[in-house]
Amino acid sequence: MDLGDSTHFVGSSKRCILCRGTKNLCNRQRCPVLVKHYSRVKTMSVTDSTDISGSSPPGVFVGRYGYPRVDIGPLVPPYHGDTYEMDTPEMWVGRSIDEIVDFRSFLIRAKYSVGIQDVNIADRVVEYTRDMALCKEPAEVEAFFLKKPSGRISLSDTTQPYGPSATIRKLDLGTLKIDPRLDRAFEATDLRAVDAVLDLYEHDVYISKIQRAFSVGAFGFDDRRRFVPTRWSITAVDDTIGKNLREEVKKLRPIDEYRVYETWELDNRWEILMLPRTWIYELVEAWYPETAWNPFGKDIAIVSSHEMYGGRTKYAEIGGCFYAARLAIAEKLKKEGRQAGAVILRETHPGYIMPMGVWNVRENVRNALRNPPRVFDNLKDAMFFISNRLDIKMSTWVENSEVLKDALYQTRLEDFGSGEAWA
Repeated sequence: MDLGDSTHFVGSSKRCILCRGTKNLCNRQRCPVLVKHYSRVKTMSVTDSTDISGSSPPGVFVGRYGYPRVDIGPLVPPYHGDTYEMDTPEMWVGRSIDEIVDFRSFLIRAKYSVGIQDVNIADRVVEYTRDMALCKEPAEVEAFFLKKPSGRISLSDTTQPYGPSATIRKLDLGTLKIDPRLDRAFEATDLRAVDAVLDLYEHDVYISKIQRAFSVGAFGFDDRRRFVPTRWSITAVDDTIGKNLREEVKKLRPIDEYRVYETWELDNRWEILMLPRTWIYELVEAWYPETAWNPFGKDIAIVSSHEMYGGRTKYAEIGGCFYAARLAIAEKLKKEGRQAGAVILRETHPGYIMPMGVWNVRENVRNALRNPPRVFDNLKDAMFFISNRLDIKMSTWVENSEVLKDALYQTRLEDFGSGEAWA
């Protein structure tokens, strides 16, 4: 049965869950959710000068406001040393929200306005920003601004937090150590961007590094390269890699049992159920009141997005988290050489007070899948186990999950036929 594309909601805050500060669904000039979060973040003066010298992780950022003109530039802390971890979310699992906010708030965003097509122009700031995106180690940077950096830490459901910002007047770099894998992709001007992304992933380049290089237009045919806003590049890379892995997984034999993986981080409980069947995938998120995207609600808000075997035809309303989690699921199955259906149940409790970015989804699902699963002979026992790990009743999860309803109520002979597709 083809259930199509859908997203389901319960509770009083579905508008905030859908919007997540990006769609202006409440028609207000400023997102009230983010305003509330900003008020909780301590403000600090990271610099009192228009001249900043420090070791960039390396990090760069491409904004989206004003598109097709955007602000590009490096992220620079006002100190020197080993700052690599500051812009490498693959290393953040186990860190508290306070820790992440503390070190990210020191990253000053340098801004320089360009057109998205200005990737190859002879401009010092453009060239330096691109070179930093290709680095494998922290880069020594001196940035001269028109005014002192200002503003509070930036929060988003897609991108990692960062600190105050200012417009660049001049930018100087020390000696850079370029990652040869990224450099080869940059030099391959006859290679599609999609192929560059997949090749880098196969050569064990961190996804966050691929996303960073993608945002500065480092990939693709020479005359088609463009700057891509960071929040878009994150989801584009997750989607590209996840789709490719999914199609490879579909050729494999399904697993033989029901599995449950789990992890609890940042007051998020993740329960991941894998089913012995062909590919189907869903992410279901339940947000308690006083959490990042349900700060004003009185009820738990639940949202879900899924795809059947053929994939989706529309962008997932749940946003970039859907694609980040799908990548992690398909990655695990590809490494094991098996196929499965999967539903991720995310219960977000009040300790998750502000948005941290989709890295939180991708890396915590990855972390859960590194651990040995609980194995069950039937769906009933697997769901009973999950019901004792989450606070929300299993009947509520089923009501809001197309995958669980499909697994419970539908018979699919084609899922367990001759097996010729994966023999």
